Amino acid sequence: MKTNFWVTGASSGIGREIALQLASAGHHVVISARRASELEALRDGSAHPERFTVQALDLAHSDEFDQTVAKVEEAVGPIYGMVHCGGISQRARAIDTTAEVDRTMMEVNYFGTVALTRALLPRFIERKSGHFVVITSLMGVFSSPMRSSYCAAKHALHGYFDALRAEVHDANIGVTLVCPGFISTDISRNALVGDGSKQGTMDEATGKGMTAAECARRIIAAVNKRKPEVYIGGKEILGIYLKRYFPGILRRVIRRAKVT
Repeated sequence: MKTNFWVTGASSGIGREIALQLASAGHHVVISARRASELEALRDGSAHPERFTVQALDLAHSDEFDQTVAKVEEAVGPIYGMVHCGGISQRARAIDTTAEVDRTMMEVNYFGTVALTRALLPRFIERKSGHFVVITSLMGVFSSPMRSSYCAAKHALHGYFDALRAEVHDANIGVTLVCPGFISTDISRNALVGDGSKQGTMDEATGKGMTAAECARRIIAAVNKRKPEVYIGGKEILGIYLKRYFPGILRRVIRRAKVT
């Protein structure tokens, strides 16, 4: 069934690939990120520019999301799938991280995502149709040094959307939590260090990770199957099962791991 999707964080990385693959499958895709020029370049360079609608959006400024949702649905019709891919990472010890960076991690990764969800939710419930796809991280299940506030925000997403899934089940609304591991994107280059500046370098493990295109393909397959949760990556996924069955071993592994 061809329908309307909305993808945040669509200007690069996983979000960009999801948007392109959805459009290639015949869906109409609303693409959002902070910079409209990058979204327009994505649209204009695609094989099907007519299948894209550009809607600039900053997750750190969510006061007008109700109006934004109304504007989008007026332009393209009802949204079926909301793909929350926008976010920002962190690379700093907790003791070196300012309160402003802590708040940015929560505002962008958690509060902005929740606000956009809340703005769409009444429409999904009224139609008894819709699917929230939330790109969290393996860091939403277990944690790593140098990412304390990022991990906190991703854990918060799991708490919120696990509860929401139960609340909206009878309204035929799906929730898929996606937990990627190391995916070869610019996430580490754009990650904030303790003072709020960008790290500007590529993590070795990230650089050697799965391609964003393959990650997007697996995400879309999971959404089509309406999976509640999916883990995507390489051997780092084993951390999920260590956390579940051997948490003491995972704690030792994390302490000794080389992280940047």
